Amino acid sequence: MGSKLFVGGLSWDTDDAGLRAAFAPFGEIVEAKVVTDRDTGRSRGFGFVSYSDPSSAAEAMSKMNGQMLDGRNLKVDMAADRPSGGRGGGGRGGGGYGGGGRDRY
Repeated sequence: MGSKLFVGGLSWDTDDAGLRAAFAPFGEIVEAKVVTDRDTGRSRGFGFVSYSDPSSAAEAMSKMNGQMLDGRNLKVDMAADRPSGGRGGGGRGGGGYGGGGRDRY
């Protein structure tokens, strides 16, 4: 079990400090981060909380899931590991005209 939680359903008003304060009673927090839009700087409505101890993360998940924070019900779950190897994007297309295999001149 990991020690990083996904926290969804955040209010637009919740910031890093508020997220940290809400999850602090369950153990030592390594990082609490509200994800923001890169262009506007506005919250995207979710964030992550990382604990130094996996048992603290498990307790926080069980006790904070469904609780209210800044007027919103939280959805708390273990964060999925990001796939390694860059930013993703899928496979590369074959290019060409896309004409079903026929050459067009």
